[in-house]
Amino acid sequence: MNLDEKSYIEQQVANRSKSTGIAYLLWFFLGSFGGHRFYFGKTGSAIGLIALTLLVSWWTLGIPTFIWIIIDAFLIPSWKHKEEQSIREQATAEVKFMQNK
Repeated sequence: MNLDEKSYIEQQVANRSKSTGIAYLLWFFLGSFGGHRFYFGKTGSAIGLIALTLLVSWWTLGIPTFIWIIIDAFLIPSWKHKEEQSIREQATAEVKFMQNK
């Protein structure tokens, strides 16, 4: 793979990956409603977090929701890394496809 192809792949990663800053802003302001999880496409667990917040938090003083969103703060970097790896693999496949044409 030459330098232009590697540059193309990294440009795709930069253009298509989610912003860590936006993820943390969503986590801070909409964390208990799963805003950061929706941002990363984790819809099922985001809905679960909303359900936990609305159905259980009033009874448990929000402790389960608080624990969940604190753990999520540490998971956001790994979600971003996995997303970048996926984009990098897709872009590499595109480059290889174009080389074979």
